[in-house]
Amino acid sequence: MAKSAAVRKQEQRERDRLAEEERLARLLSRTIKIDLFKATDAQLIRSMERLGIEEPQDLISRLICGADRLDDETLREITSV
Repeated sequence: MAKSAAVRKQEQRERDRLAEEERLARLLSRTIKIDLFKATDAQLIRSMERLGIEEPQDLISRLICGADRLDDETLREITSV
């Protein structure tokens, strides 16, 4: 018996979901949960708006990559509180 369009579509969605899970499993190293104080969250939101970035993890990833390119002295300067 031939599969209906709905059944074929459901099977395609399942394959796509599995493919996405496999892709993430290959790419992701770990997940970090972070608690932010209100002022820090406001700074994060302002930075996202200034750069036109919609997702917090995108900004955080870019900041990490940028920080990795800094020399040790500059990194210490910008991270000192």
